Amino acid sequence: MALAVGQGSLWLAPQADEEPEDSRRERALIRSAQDGSEEAFETLFRRHWRDAHRTAFLVVRDAGAAEEIAQEAFLAAIRALDRFDRRRPFRPWLHRIVVNRAIDHARARSLRREVVDAAQDAVAPEQNDAVGEELLAALADLGVEQRAAIVLRYLRDYTPGEIARILQVPRGTVNSRLRRGLDRLASSLEAEVR
Repeated sequence: MALAVGQGSLWLAPQADEEPEDSRRERALIRSAQDGSEEAFETLFRRHWRDAHRTAFLVVRDAGAAEEIAQEAFLAAIRALDRFDRRRPFRPWLHRIVVNRAIDHARARSLRREVVDAAQDAVAPEQNDAVGEELLAALADLGVEQRAAIVLRYLRDYTPGEIARILQVPRGTVNSRLRRGLDRLASSLEAEVR
């Protein structure tokens, strides 16, 4: 550990060669899951389920579909876990699977021209983040790609570079989706206030 100074306060910061304890534990869990431990995978599932489900919900705005998407994402993660590089963080990898499945679901739904009024009435899963109904409604009006970028950036705290890797698009595309999405959200929320 190294002593660091910032904004008038002192704190202990990990040195470059030190790894946080939680990261070490998660890597050990992944290693055990890769070796076939059901208990390790169940622990990973319990750690990440709520966040994966909430992320899917924020993209598709349908609680039932979000549950299905999150379950499918975990099944896909189980199937691909042997190829997962455990030196990398698990959460972004899982979110990549969740968001891609949510985008596919939203595209398929719009192609079928389903009425999404039911999604407006769906009960949201437990909210870990303070997202008001006005914002959820405004998010629902965005295109799925813009919505996914906004959710990952502002509700899941990923950087634009991380989002680009998750969505497998250039960083400029992420920045464009964020800018256009924020502009549409601002217009939508401003119109609602009037």
